[in-house]
Amino acid sequence: MLARFARLYGQRDLKVEEAPVAAPGAGQVLLKMAAGGICGSDLHYYQDGGFGPVRVREPIIPGHEAAGYVEALGEGVSGLAVGQLVSVNPSQPCGHCRFCREGLPIHCLDMQFMGSAMRLPHAQGMFRDWLVVPARQCVPVGETVTAGEAACAEPLAVCLHAVARAGDLNGKQVLVTGAGPIGVLTVAAVRHAGAAKIVVTDLTDAALDRARAMGADQTINVATDAAALAAFEQDKGQFDVAFECSAAAPAIRTAFATVRPRGLIVQVGVTGDVTVPLNALVGKELHWIGTQRFDQEFAQAADLIGRRDIDVRPIISHSFPVTDAVKAFEQAGDRATACKVQLTFL
Repeated sequence: MLARFARLYGQRDLKVEEAPVAAPGAGQVLLKMAAGGICGSDLHYYQDGGFGPVRVREPIIPGHEAAGYVEALGEGVSGLAVGQLVSVNPSQPCGHCRFCREGLPIHCLDMQFMGSAMRLPHAQGMFRDWLVVPARQCVPVGETVTAGEAACAEPLAVCLHAVARAGDLNGKQVLVTGAGPIGVLTVAAVRHAGAAKIVVTDLTDAALDRARAMGADQTINVATDAAALAAFEQDKGQFDVAFECSAAAPAIRTAFATVRPRGLIVQVGVTGDVTVPLNALVGKELHWIGTQRFDQEFAQAADLIGRRDIDVRPIISHSFPVTDAVKAFEQAGDRATACKVQLTFL
């Protein structure tokens, strides 16, 4: 049996190839993959050959947010059944390093994260139609949702972890800056956490439309109506919490200006060095914290999607068969029209 897969050789050098599929070994599962979402890091690998110091140094199969159907079980596997739809957790902490022992597997010193070029050899990803993976990475999502929805468990888990970093949001006034896939899923996670009001900013109306579909109460296009933010700066700021999902310097300044004294800013978006408004950080005694990836939130995300307690369908803007992988990546780069672009494998 041959598997088709999308393999990246360097900047804008993506090829669809075939290779034999191995049988699952002990503790492993063979999956017939169904859908996989293109993440921002995948897009950076394709468009730029990497991001920051992380470069594509050898051929890599991208993809770390995907779902498929169980085709065969290896020896000793229980808790899964042939035909079952599962989300695949791409994160594989070692379990024995300093941070794993301290209960911080997100910061594992020997992390294997599928579809990542951080390590050499690179950790191969999931943009392929057959995948052998450890059974412990497969999380069932139920029978009522599509594979495209199940493939959103990974980005939703990122957002659930960000919300967990913020503590109790019940009744809080919340700002979300940036309405890309992570931003709008953060809106959904914040809404699920009980926030009283959610305001979202972005540069495009299409992104803000999706933010409203995911639970935003108010949206502001800062490209055309930045003055609307002035009301939220009054009396040293109106928001209890801000989730900064864009990593754009103007959005970071907005968060510092509109969060109330001793309020919280959760930095979700990543970039290189930026100028920080230290006077506001100090003068308003703000809390500014980071968040990355997820741990137990992956299973929570799969469960919420499986029950449609969080409905991710509004973010899935396009899907392409794996044979059109290049078209899919080009579409994903058009932020004016795309949100979550997925490859399909069935």
